[in-house]
Amino acid sequence: MEVHSRQLQYFIAVAEELSFTRAAQRLHLSQQGLSAQIKLLEHKMDVTLFSRTTRQVELTAAGAAFLRHARDTLASLASGLEEARAIHRGEHDRLVLGCLEGAALTLTEPILATFRERHPEVSLELNHSTYETPSAGLANGQVDVAIVRRPFEDAGLRFERLFRQPLMVMLPANHHLADREQVAAAELLDEPILSSAATDPIWNAFWQLDSHRGGRPAPIAGRSKTLLEQLHQVATGAAIAMTVPCAAWIKFPGVRLVPVTDAAPNEVAVSWRAGHESALVRSFIDVARRVRDANPGLLARLQTPRRGDRKQVHTATAASS
Repeated sequence: MEVHSRQLQYFIAVAEELSFTRAAQRLHLSQQGLSAQIKLLEHKMDVTLFSRTTRQVELTAAGAAFLRHARDTLASLASGLEEARAIHRGEHDRLVLGCLEGAALTLTEPILATFRERHPEVSLELNHSTYETPSAGLANGQVDVAIVRRPFEDAGLRFERLFRQPLMVMLPANHHLADREQVAAAELLDEPILSSAATDPIWNAFWQLDSHRGGRPAPIAGRSKTLLEQLHQVATGAAIAMTVPCAAWIKFPGVRLVPVTDAAPNEVAVSWRAGHESALVRSFIDVARRVRDANPGLLARLQTPRRGDRKQVHTATAASS
């Protein structure tokens, strides 16, 4: 049986007015048309809803029972429509962007600026995450889209790569490898190493160089949530830590960076949840892709460790000594 919301509105109007004439006027319908609609509803339901005489219209017992449910149904439908419209407005007026520490580095501001130019009416909210949450809030639905570093547990997520960065080892300035131009992962396997405070095994394994250890456990010396925590702990000589070239942007005394020649690179990407690609999410992905493709020189600098990366840290160390 198919009953339309409009037929429920017609029924409620007649039930409240107890007059086909007044109900028709209220609904801006002809009396004949309204009467025909009520008869059709009764036929579909196989129930007599009104008793009619030439003088009056009354609800039957069945009609009175149906009236309560008809009102509840329309009220529920109206509430559902309003909730859906509110969500729709929110999706079109607000985008929450998760950012792992550093986000997309020097690509971040061009991406954000371009998106804001394209959608001046949209509130772009940034949700910053530490190394504890590699998905930057995507895994638990806190954000709509995120700029992340891979690899990590990513079931149900999709990615648009922005660039890759080589791994570097963060060493105390007095470490015997600190003056090297480069090192191999095998030279670092016996060193106490910092892991992250994340519970993600894929993320932790990557930054602990587990793929080079042949199944042996890494000698974990501590766990950190941020780059600054890593720098502090490495500077004390307590451990080494794996990082990327942008760590050299922080001038921190007592720490040097050395490229690791055979470690897999780290990937910076835009990520989103499969099946949750709203129009704004798709637009943000498109903006990130366009900004990436329009800046090949910037990408080349981000993806290549330079001597300047090490010198910057060396200079900071020398200045502090």
